Formats: sequence, structure tokens, C-alpha cells
Amino acid sequence: MATTRTATTQWKGALLDGSGTVSLDTSGVGTFDVSWPSRAEQANGKTSPEELIAAAHSACFSMALSHGLAQAGTPPQTVATKTDVTFQPGEGITGIVLSVRAQVPGLSAEEFRTAAETAKANCPVSKALAGTTITLDAELVD
Repeated sequence: MATTRTATTQWKGALLDGSGTVSLDTSGVGTFDVSWPSRAEQANGKTSPEELIAAAHSACFSMALSHGLAQAGTPPQTVATKTDVTFQPGEGITGIVLSVRAQVPGLSAEEFRTAAETAKANCPVSKALAGTTITLDAELVD
């Protein structure tokens, strides 16, 4: 069954001096302030499209990796994914780095790296961002 998730942005003013809010409508878990300076300079307590993409990508990748590992008979104890999305004004998103650390008993570093690469390739958010270079840093931890 397909699902649709909805977010709404209300923006006032021009790009450089305007500001807005992004509400997560489907879940209702919050409304977040956005502005050009929060996107192109310092966050200063506001979010940006790139931070929201980073959140979506880290969650999606972690789920895909956890699922793939469990299907292979080596379910993870923990998966921690940090995602960095780099934005260059005038260019756009120039790269994404997925850094994952996981505890997976019974798995070699090479097997984990393969599972992480598979998750990166098959995560729906990775697929949606296919026009961007996505780099993976994957490591098993104790």
C-alpha cells in the first residue's frame, strides 16, 4: 500500500531577507523556522532544506541497512547514521556523506561494508537523490 507524507512551507518576503516555517503535517510533530541565512550561513536555531534532507536520508538508510542485515541473518544491535548534506550557494547540493557505525555480532568488516553499500544503493531516499554524489563511511563498532 502506498503512503503519502505531507509537509507545508509558509514563506514571507524575498529569498535573502524573507523567512518561513516548515510544518510536518502528516505526523504533526513540529513546525520549524527556515531562512536563507540558516541555509547558506549559520543555522542560528533554524533549519534548512538540506538539514531536512539529511534527516530523511539518515533515517531511510538506517532502516534499509537494518532490514538488509536482518534478512541476511545478522540483525544489528545498533545502527547510528550521521548524514552531512553540503549546500553551495549558486550551485546547490554538492554532496552527501553517510557515516554509519553499527554493532552487528558475527559480521566481518567486509560483509558489513557490502551490506552498507547495498543499503545506500537501495534506500528510497538515496534513489531520489541519485543526481548527487553520495559517499559512504561504514564501520563496525564494539
